[in-house]
Amino acid sequence: MKDRGMRTVVAVLAGLAVIYFGSRGRSADDGGGVSGGVVILAVLAAALAWHLTKPSDTAAK
Repeated sequence: MKDRGMRTVVAVLAGLAVIYFGSRGRSADDGGGVSGGVVILAVLAAALAWHLTKPSDTAAK
């Protein structure tokens, strides 16, 4: 169960990193904030991190 918690932390941090770097450099005057595309990229990054940190099945054999 510890692996799942660590996977969750890594996935959330990946998504937050994409949101952070995707919204950097935009001021409030430019309509700052997070665009829909950045949110989609953040979700994809979190899903990729979740998938890549999956424990392998070969260890159980």
